[in-house]
Amino acid sequence: MTPVSINTGRLRSPFYPRLAELDSLNTWHNWAGYSSAEALYCEDMEYFAIRNSTGVFDITPMTKYRITGPDALDYLNRLVTRDMRKIKPGRVAYAIWCDDQGQVIDDGTIFHLREGEYRLCSQERHLAWLTTAAIGFDVTVKEETAEIAALAVQGPTSYSVLKNMGIDGLDSLKPFGLIHHQIFGTELMVSRTGFTGDLGYELWIDPDKAIDLWDALFAAGKLHGIQAIGTHALDLARKEAGYLAPFEDFLPAETTVRTGRTRSPLEIGMEWLVDFNKDNFNGRRALLKEKAEGSTWRLVKLDIEGNKTADHSYIYADDKKNSDEIGFITSAAWSPVCKQNIALGTVRTPHGKPGDNVWVEVYYQREMHWNRVMAKATVVDKPFWFPARRGMTPPAPF
Repeated sequence: MTPVSINTGRLRSPFYPRLAELDSLNTWHNWAGYSSAEALYCEDMEYFAIRNSTGVFDITPMTKYRITGPDALDYLNRLVTRDMRKIKPGRVAYAIWCDDQGQVIDDGTIFHLREGEYRLCSQERHLAWLTTAAIGFDVTVKEETAEIAALAVQGPTSYSVLKNMGIDGLDSLKPFGLIHHQIFGTELMVSRTGFTGDLGYELWIDPDKAIDLWDALFAAGKLHGIQAIGTHALDLARKEAGYLAPFEDFLPAETTVRTGRTRSPLEIGMEWLVDFNKDNFNGRRALLKEKAEGSTWRLVKLDIEGNKTADHSYIYADDKKNSDEIGFITSAAWSPVCKQNIALGTVRTPHGKPGDNVWVEVYYQREMHWNRVMAKATVVDKPFWFPARRGMTPPAPF
């Protein structure tokens, strides 16, 4: 199915007709050439759908690349920092890839669809880099973004909603697993993945069957509080889960023009994704050197006193007047479900170890007057939101 152009010059997702029916705010933004809703009716209610029932987000604009050929595994193992030999068919891997200097280009998910057949998904477009990286490998890299319609179905009742649709295999589907199901005369792929830190799934289908899938999903979820959601609700949920977003928590290495603006996997809390025991991969030499000598920056999760959101705030080692700043906030929010003032940030080492106390300079406006608060914050090492249902197999029904 060929995407349809709209008057903004952007593309419409196959789910657009159903989203447009729900939209009362008309707040859309550009995501990889597609129109994506920031919110549809009320971002607060959309957020609570994720945490209390089921929120449905259109992820069709996510860029998708089909990777096949005799050297597909070797190619991916050279491209990304983790060992893809451990990711068997029917499993999904969260992965990152770097330039030769060990700086992160992007992160994404790699689906091992069937033996030797992979799909790489990312927020940004990377066909040029992926094609260049394929030189010397017997591999085919094809962008298939427009050929796959996809929905994120997230929240505590999501399992029950999909069970109501009659999808087989859900009871044994573990986190980061995938199954294939025949429906509407085509194949539906269901993966237990998502960007909310909660129980959730992602559905992948032929664009010609997108509306059929939407209607069946919402009919199955009618008594389970199912709601469509926009980007703002999803963004709050990912902050609570401690998930990073490109262009917010790190800059893709290919987009920067100034030195010192990029980050390595070791500097954004992703050392667990770097396997130095496998064969060579892009950036390995630089990352080994950094591991031996120490990193310049460290990602921190902060529990901040008070309720004033610390957007774009500086971080200090103490609250003294002439103290030098040690870093800055990249993402911040008041978490309704955690009842915490939370943030992700980046600080210079050796600061930012779990349990450390730091100070955050918060500015906020009330009735045209700006106020400044030095708020104490504690570095934590766990996600702010990590419910038990996220890992339960099978999840509890509702």
